[in-house]
Amino acid sequence: MDPDEFTVEDESMRNFFPTSFGKQAVTANIQAQIDQSKRKTVNESKRLAAKSSESDRDEDDEDDEDDEDDDDSDEEDEFPVSHELLIKTHDRAVTSISLDPSGSRLVTGSNDCTLKLHDFAAMTPTTVRAFKSVDPSTTKSSASSETHPINQVIFNPHAANQMLVVTALPQAKIFSRDGDLITEFVKGDMYLRDMNNTKGHISEITSGTWHPTNRDLCVTAGTDSTLRIWDVNNKRSQKDVIVHKSRAAGSAGRTRMTAVAWGSPIQGGNNILVAAALDGSIVMWSGEGPYHRPAAEIRDAHTKDTWTGGLDISADGRLVITRGGDDTIKLWDTRKFKSPITTVSHLSTSSQYPTTNIRFSPTGSSIITGSATGHLHILNPATLRPELVTPITLGSPLISVLWHEKLNQIITGSANAETHVLYNPNLSTGGAKTVMTKAPKRRHIDDNPNLTMDLTEGLSGDAIITPGGLPGTNTAATSFAARHPNVGLTASGRSRDPRRPHIPATTPFAKSQPDEKHIREHIPLSSMRDEDPREALLKYAEKAKNDPLFTNAWKDTQPKTIYAELSDDEEEDGREVKKIKR
Repeated sequence: MDPDEFTVEDESMRNFFPTSFGKQAVTANIQAQIDQSKRKTVNESKRLAAKSSESDRDEDDEDDEDDEDDDDSDEEDEFPVSHELLIKTHDRAVTSISLDPSGSRLVTGSNDCTLKLHDFAAMTPTTVRAFKSVDPSTTKSSASSETHPINQVIFNPHAANQMLVVTALPQAKIFSRDGDLITEFVKGDMYLRDMNNTKGHISEITSGTWHPTNRDLCVTAGTDSTLRIWDVNNKRSQKDVIVHKSRAAGSAGRTRMTAVAWGSPIQGGNNILVAAALDGSIVMWSGEGPYHRPAAEIRDAHTKDTWTGGLDISADGRLVITRGGDDTIKLWDTRKFKSPITTVSHLSTSSQYPTTNIRFSPTGSSIITGSATGHLHILNPATLRPELVTPITLGSPLISVLWHEKLNQIITGSANAETHVLYNPNLSTGGAKTVMTKAPKRRHIDDNPNLTMDLTEGLSGDAIITPGGLPGTNTAATSFAARHPNVGLTASGRSRDPRRPHIPATTPFAKSQPDEKHIREHIPLSSMRDEDPREALLKYAEKAKNDPLFTNAWKDTQPKTIYAELSDDEEEDGREVKKIKR
């Protein structure tokens, strides 16, 4: 048949047949996937700083507006915010975010009291999910089964297998990168008045961080007005304790420590330890001690009784940025730690989300933080004016932000339980970019947790448990055998099927019925069970007569023992007949 003679129906049938056979290689249109992840709201980002400085410009000039749009698009490429990867694995607000030094493992903490572990290498554009969920409050070492929100989680910058987890408890914990508990620090004695004498915190821990150069040290800040430095190799007591005596708290002298940061200059030099308190003060100590007296203290850095949750130190160790609950952001110089260099107004969300943070970029050239409206603010560290304001989760506060140095990507956590990974294909490496360059994985029923059952969490209440059967088997035969266990057995318990071997009954002696020889050799006095007591006594009669060991003193007066003789009736019956008492 001539191929040109195919009709329309034949052409549709030809399209139905495969063009090749065998296993087909799955290929991905990388550029299309990256274009699909491009943020639609990035064009709505405004350079508020430039706009405010050029407010006197004529807004009716269309040419100037076009030039401004071109400049904005060029300037936006300076920051990795053009594309994004959405991760939604929590049920409540994401309060803390951390990435390991290599940027391959992402961990997020939430108010749903769980940690979610994500591996970028294992995710694809269609399978963006956490590979493990951990509840730090209900570990095996914890006596209580209560769950508590996650205040902070942070990877060790020098040991990727350790991460510090701070929950709303007096005990901080060290977990591995796979979510296994390594160390749980001790809880202090709440009945001791002097906080220097307790071995740990006595109330909730609010924040924590790692030592900038020593991989074994970390510090935690608690509501018991103390900072405690821990050695991960000694969980029974802190290495050092710093008691902050608040002058604004009256005679008690205690206040709540709200945030802590530990920084070291990149070029070398002494590191510093900075903490913020609820009484509005900011205190700085020498990072290596001694900690008896602070190196500098600002009493009224922020308004008293407002939560200063945002605190960070620049890469050169010279600047400190704070975000207070009094709706202000302040920049401080550690060399002149008396008054702020710059102060700007910024709406706070610390009253609802105390873990709202503010961070320096890896190079210190920018400052990033979130807002109550769901925007990401990238600020100039010299003036604190926004260089870029871009919407992330409109209408939902942006709580946690992080700018990873190696990936050059910005990760944000919001109150609507969403985690956004912002990146730029030209500026970023790894992370979300790696995920979007993979071929989509074909969806499987196991990928939907609503249609599968996790046997590690137990079986459902309506499941039929078959003794000796595999978990999850639910056939008619097994269910019938479970309801009628004696069907197919004889009266003695043996199977009617001659091909099925007999299963001996289980006894206390062993898993099977022991034989007579085994009982006689291994069970003491087992032979007395079948022995006649009268015969057992008479076999010692001759020995007692010849050797009266116990009755030798009455040898002359001892009466002769007369044993009763068995009658013929008793011998026939094989038993003694009880005499009737008269």
